[in-house]
Amino acid sequence: MWLKDRALFLQEMLRLEGRGDISAELCSGCGNSHPEYRCEDCFGIELRCSSCTVLAHKNLPLHRLQQWNGDHFETASLKNLGLRIQLGHTLGHTCPNPRHAFNDDFIIIDSHGVHEVSLDFCDCTLATTHVQQLLRMSLFPSTTADSKTAATFRLLEEFHLLSLVSKVSAYEFYYALMRRSDNTGISPIKDRYDSFMRMIREWWHLKMLKQSGRAHDPNGIDATMEGACTVLCPACLQPGRNLPSNWREAPPTKRWLYGLFVAIDANFRLKRKIVSKDSVDPSLSNDWGYFVDEIAYKAFLNGNSDIHQEKSTCSSHNAVNMADTKSNRGLAATGLGTIDCARHNMKPPMAVGDLQKGERYINMDYLFFSTLRHTTVDILNISYDIACQWNKNLWHCMTSFPPSIQLNHDAKKITFFVPKFHLLAHIQQCQTNFSFNFAPGVGRTDGEAPEQGWANINPVASSTKEMGPGARRDTLDDFFGDWNWRKIAGLRHMMLRKMKDALPELSEHEAALDDLEEGLKEEYSDTLSRWKGEVKAWERDPSQPNPYERSIESITLASVRLELAKEEAAEIELGGSHVLHEDCSPSTLISSGLELEEQQRCLTVDKAALGIHATDTQEGKLVQRSNSLQHRIDPWTKVQELYIPMLAPLRRDKANSVVTPESFQLLLPSQVGGTAAYDLKFQTIEWKLRYAQAHDALRALRSNLRAQTAVLKHKDRFLRGQGANTRARNTLKGIDARIEATSSRYQDARKALVILAPLVNKTGWQSSLWPLNREDIRGMSDLLWGQTEGRRKLSWIWNMRGAHGDELGNDGSVEDMKIEWCKARARSMRWKEEVELLQEEMQRILQFFDWEAMLWDERANQSWSEGPAEREGRIAYARRQAALCRALSVACHSSWKDTCAFMGRFLTDPGTSSLEHP
Repeated sequence: MWLKDRALFLQEMLRLEGRGDISAELCSGCGNSHPEYRCEDCFGIELRCSSCTVLAHKNLPLHRLQQWNGDHFETASLKNLGLRIQLGHTLGHTCPNPRHAFNDDFIIIDSHGVHEVSLDFCDCTLATTHVQQLLRMSLFPSTTADSKTAATFRLLEEFHLLSLVSKVSAYEFYYALMRRSDNTGISPIKDRYDSFMRMIREWWHLKMLKQSGRAHDPNGIDATMEGACTVLCPACLQPGRNLPSNWREAPPTKRWLYGLFVAIDANFRLKRKIVSKDSVDPSLSNDWGYFVDEIAYKAFLNGNSDIHQEKSTCSSHNAVNMADTKSNRGLAATGLGTIDCARHNMKPPMAVGDLQKGERYINMDYLFFSTLRHTTVDILNISYDIACQWNKNLWHCMTSFPPSIQLNHDAKKITFFVPKFHLLAHIQQCQTNFSFNFAPGVGRTDGEAPEQGWANINPVASSTKEMGPGARRDTLDDFFGDWNWRKIAGLRHMMLRKMKDALPELSEHEAALDDLEEGLKEEYSDTLSRWKGEVKAWERDPSQPNPYERSIESITLASVRLELAKEEAAEIELGGSHVLHEDCSPSTLISSGLELEEQQRCLTVDKAALGIHATDTQEGKLVQRSNSLQHRIDPWTKVQELYIPMLAPLRRDKANSVVTPESFQLLLPSQVGGTAAYDLKFQTIEWKLRYAQAHDALRALRSNLRAQTAVLKHKDRFLRGQGANTRARNTLKGIDARIEATSSRYQDARKALVILAPLVNKTGWQSSLWPLNREDIRGMSDLLWGQTEGRRKLSWIWNMRGAHGDELGNDGSVEDMKIEWCKARARSMRWKEEVELLQEEMQRILQFFDWEAMLWDERANQSWSEGPAEREGRIAYARRQAALCRALSVACHSSWKDTCAFMGRFLTDPGTSSLEHP
């Protein structure tokens, strides 16, 4: 559509390069016959003479002018036309005693560019200071002593918001303004980048103080307490702010609602180079924000630098095992450690600190204790991706910390979890003991909140790594505060969305659990009661047997070989054995045949992957492998024909064709079916071995899929650079090849089972060994197209049991049924808890907004000894903040009331189905 009008657009743009229809008109102000100036920033394209231009811009001194020179427009300035900016008086009034700025050359940085202006201070007897005169005109001075540069409040606010949203650097922003003023370099503008950097840092700091109410403290800014300039989470537990006065008296069945959810994580992108030092570049906010007290933090770390980092006994966690080996060359900080609100993804006060050398326990311990030392909450739910290792010696290590930050853990119920996404990389025992899915009182919390926050802050890493220590902390404090505020602004929609998702999920999972229990009650009523007792006992005391763990030993190919060898030994002892070869029994024959089949499969794959440009060395290795395989097949077939003579003529019929070792027909019982006179004993032996081989293949497939997930996660989180990523891709390529091989092995084993099953009269085995389709080969956390995390279903390969399906109750089928029932019960309970927890959090949010509104009202009603203008400003700001808090409260209540009224049918306690609001 637009392309057909492209020429028109271009024509009109070029038309504006001239004077257009007003070329013959008089000055729009005085009627002068030769108007030659127009303003780029005023609305319209009127031409004025010089005197009318100055008059029209007395209140707009930062507009950009163009002058018609007879041929074209060229850049002009209001300063050259004689416009002067007078401070210290109301607009339109002349100062009887003006004082020019230093050298009559003042720089003002504004959204339109960098301007050189003529500026006069008021030097009257009752005049305020030069700094005050600038500030009262919304000009922020670069220094407090004879400033030569200032930035408009409008520009500082614009850059502040732009940097928070787009993460643009100050360097890029400032030099974009410079180019807007002069994009040719012919008329260079004086560089005030250093002044701009200083002004924006001071601006951010002042905004933080203003918004946290520090200007309304009668004791002044210096009385600010640690963490007092943070944006608090309204939905988290804030005793005295958003909890009922009797919250500690809640009945035992409801106490879990008053648990605090905390998530711990580290970020290795937020590095800092060795630039400057604390004495040269101190933080403006000290410990008032999200960072811990830097002096106390570093002093403690320096005094405990010899503490050894114990190795992981779970999976090979790089965060644990490589903490002491992580390179910190040229870096003052290798990353950032943080404690987050695990439910709402906000940063609490005093919860962030630098990591000097990897994710060491001592750093994370300090941040953890620093964040929670003032909490009065009795229930703590702690999420950490290495919690299974970290919690082991936590309380012992705490004894070496300063008493002021130690936590009275004996008086609290503390539960440790591993975030849901990270849990799959842990060993099986951790996947049940540290799972959010199985523990009561956590709802649908996933513990992955920090990972979501890193995506927002990571783009600033390229800027902050070059900063000094104080500038970096102040910058990150500002970004964390804005992140918290954005979360608060979105709470209304987020909580409503979560509730609307949770209600139908609760209904579906409760119905699924009811259906499952109805089916079990018919035959396993007593067993079901016992299961309920076991899972409740484990929930009360995790030291009890874990009902989610399988205790039956699984089938392996090695165990079946051992069983067959024992059976043959028993037959020999009784004299009933029919061994025809002293070195090869029937079970050894079939077992060796399976090994030969596997070698054939591998050789076929390797030859197919060789390509048309293989080297002589590569071809030679394959020829050697082929010859070796043939040397193994030949004696094996002789022994096979000794046991089954009828196979010899069958092979002679096919001898005319050229057969390679990898395509040689081994003629196992499953390959000839019922066409040859294989004894039932041989068919039974192969059945047992094939059944075990299928389970072995599935076990290997799951192991490789876990490895693939772990490598992908490690690659995404830690690896940077072409070399490291290339090595990781090569590792993944090898894992993919093993996945393909184990899948092929399983499919071949299952095909053999399908043929052998009717011959040996086996039924029920297909309930645990399903057909393996391409979409079934996926990790536990992988989603199919259209699935979401809350509704995804595991591939059947993760749910199978390692035992015969036709021997019900003797090999683990009942235990599998118990585990599935426990998981169904857990899903139903977690969704029910999520609904109740969301309702409780909604109530807290409303109470927090009301409490904060009252706090601002109290600040507005304080007595101030300042002048009337200053007092009015303080009161007006406090009233505006109180009105904002009430508006947020009203908006939340209006959005939630219908959903919360509908909620009652899903809760057993009718007294909690409505949302209260004053």
